[in-house]
Amino acid sequence: MFPFVIIPIGLLIFRLLGAAGVRRFSTLPASAAHAMAIMLMITASTHFVPAGVSAMPNHGDLVAMMPPFVPFPSLMVYATGVLELLGALGLVMTSTRRLSGIALAIFFVLVLPANIYAAVADIPFAGEEATPLWLRLPEQLVYIAVALWAARSADVRADEKSGLTERGAPKH
Repeated sequence: MFPFVIIPIGLLIFRLLGAAGVRRFSTLPASAAHAMAIMLMITASTHFVPAGVSAMPNHGDLVAMMPPFVPFPSLMVYATGVLELLGALGLVMTSTRRLSGIALAIFFVLVLPANIYAAVADIPFAGEEATPLWLRLPEQLVYIAVALWAARSADVRADEKSGLTERGAPKH
């Protein structure tokens, strides 16, 4: 649930910076890209926290979420952590934002089976009760929507640089 709070707070902070004149955050989708990047940095860090650490989610918690059909669950947790970090980096770079947003949306779809399995199998997370499926599914849908929205900001920037308006007509 913690990541679900990071995105709106990050979005608000980045939009306020945009309103204050920071051009990087001049649009809602660009601000969403940066908010998603912060969320991904936080969630990715849990992939590398040793299993013995109980102060936060850790590698062992994520391995336990892996459905039985996933080969090499520990390696998959490390790999998904790296992918989250790369996705975060891609979102903050305007030139790779579109590709990163689309790739992250696909990534969130691909990790959905682990979230479903964890909810249905009642796998505890970070020493707490399992997150119910009715909460996990909308959460994943929000992540997918924000990733695609962030990808859209790259199109807006490209239009601005080419001198086109939102409808594709030249600016006058």
